[in-house]
Order: sequence, then structure tokens, then C-alpha cells
Amino acid sequence: MNQSPVHIPLTISEDKLIDGSVTVLSIIRPTWAKEKVNFKVFTDGITNKLLGCFHEEYPEDVVLVRVYGHKTDLLIDRNAETRNIQLLHNAGYAPRLYATFCNGLAYEYVPGVILNTTSCRDADVFPLVARMMALMHKVSNGDAVSKEPSVWLKIQQFLDIMPHRFQDPEKQARFVDLIPPKSKLEAEYAKLKAELSSVGSPIVFCHNDLLLANIIYHTKKNTVTFIDYEYSNYNYQAFDIGNHFAEFAGVTDVDYAAYPSQEFQRQWLRVYLETFHGSTTDTSLGEDASDAVTEHSISCLYVQVNKFSLASHFLWAIWALIQAEHSTIDFDFLGYADIRLKEYFAKKDRFLSLTVESL
Repeated sequence: MNQSPVHIPLTISEDKLIDGSVTVLSIIRPTWAKEKVNFKVFTDGITNKLLGCFHEEYPEDVVLVRVYGHKTDLLIDRNAETRNIQLLHNAGYAPRLYATFCNGLAYEYVPGVILNTTSCRDADVFPLVARMMALMHKVSNGDAVSKEPSVWLKIQQFLDIMPHRFQDPEKQARFVDLIPPKSKLEAEYAKLKAELSSVGSPIVFCHNDLLLANIIYHTKKNTVTFIDYEYSNYNYQAFDIGNHFAEFAGVTDVDYAAYPSQEFQRQWLRVYLETFHGSTTDTSLGEDASDAVTEHSISCLYVQVNKFSLASHFLWAIWALIQAEHSTIDFDFLGYADIRLKEYFAKKDRFLSLTVESL
């Protein structure tokens, strides 16, 4: 039975994660004795603080408490996030949401390991990701939710609130040295939007942030689960895939030599299309659609995906500039913005000139 999450009128301080989590557990797990709960801080994310709550007597029932990063309400619609998690959980694709509080969520722990820059290419793993993304793209969020592609709304939102100056003098000096003026970024965005809006990619319900740390692989069950639906919304199909491929380069030690080759992408896209056009409702191969997936259809999607990977670079570069000013997480957001913009400009001409005929 799908129970609605409870809302707890609580704000958890980032330096008191355990105390706050104990309060949350007292409401959603009232029978748990505090002295039998072990806590583990997860450090994979660069947006939020995440704490795992493990009860000694209930090893299968693990609760995750996620505290939103400082000022991330500027970037993320938290009501939409809650709605997305419930929608996808009901569809069988996301963890159960137990509770919301003023600056975070408590939800079901998904056992497994996060993907890395090696496992994301594994022949046993990447088809699972491709099929799960295709299944998610077939989910409907109802008529009340706008079907306008969210990538343009997000980029414009981020441009509107990106810092003009940094309070830290050292950051300000690096900002001036590394990042193009806002006027140039706005002009670049206008050209990119005009180019990609005519590509013809379908609008589907997307994850929009499928970095490797947001994919959990359960080795024994041979399944994958997507987590963290902060940015999920309707968007271009090709953006979600192109964004995922861009994340093959990693986050902490970014290496775009790891961006997947055309050969690998075509294998991935074939699996994706077989499920997306099939009638299957699980992660098995959509055999009924395999004959309908042609080399031409794969080529068309390949062209769209690589064009939209440029929008991914642009979006997360501007996002990182905002995080560089507001986030309390120890991460070089300015350097990350520089890396994403450099890759955008390095690949822009080649990717925008891609056509099916040129392959």
C-alpha cells in the first residue's frame, strides 16, 4: 500500500545531522531505540548532505535523511521534487518517500553500489540504465503539469540569479579570469536555444540529472534504480540521454576523454529505443519493438543526443557558478563551471554540425 509521506515541521542544521535525524526517526520509526541506530554520512553528492540510518535489528529497513544544501531552494522546486518521487515510486521506479521536513526528505534506502566511470560502460550494466531511462520516459505526470521543456526554463532561471560578484576576493579573481561575461553567456544561450529547439526531440518525463552517483546498481538482482529527483520534469528526450553521457567523464576528476564513443552510444541507444517503442513495462528487452529499431532511427537519436549534451554542459556550468557563491560543501564549483564551459565551447561546432548523413 502506498502511504503518503508525513510532513515534519523541522529544520535540520547541517552541523547537527544526527540530532535532526533522530527527531525524524522518532516520528516515522517510533519503535526504534536510538541506541540501536547507527548513522553513516554519505559523501558522494555535491548538492545536499545525506545520512543513512541503520537499525541493528532491522537491517533491511534503512532510512536515508537528506538535508538540502544551503540556498538550493534558489535552484530547485521542492514541491515538484516530492511529487516526482511519489509518481515514480508508484510506477515502481523510485524509492519510497517516508517524510518531508522544512529543509529535506526522509526516504527508502536502495541497496547496491553507485556507478562509476568504469561500471557505467559495463556490458551487464549499461543496458539496464538504458531500459530504465526508457521506462521513465514513458511515465505520464498528468495534464496538470506543464509539458514545456524544462531545460530552457532552468537555464534562464540560473542565468537570472547567477552571481555578478563573489564575496570572497579570491573567488572573484578566479571568476573574472575563468568565466566569460554574463552578456556573452546570455548571447550563447539564445543561439543554443534557437539551434536545439528545432532538432525535433520528443518531450518526455525526464530525470534531468542522471550523473553516475544517482544510479544504484544491485549486483545480485542485476537491477538499477535512479535516485535524486530534484530536477525531474518534462524535457527533451535527447537532453536526458546526452546529459547522462556527459556524466561518463565523472565529477571530482573530470575527464572528457571518457565521453562515450559513437559505437558505444549506438549500442546504448539501440537498447533504449527497443524499450521506449516496446510495450514492455519492465526492464526486460522490448523484443516486440526490436525489429522496428533501425540504424536510421539510432542515427537520428545519436545526432539529437550529442547536440543536447551541449545544453547539459551549459546548464551545469551556470548552476555551478551559483553553487560557488552559496554552497557550504567542500567542492571547487568555480573550477567545475570552467571545465563544463570549456568542454561546451570545444565541442560546440562539431556537435551542432552533426547530421544523419554525416555519420
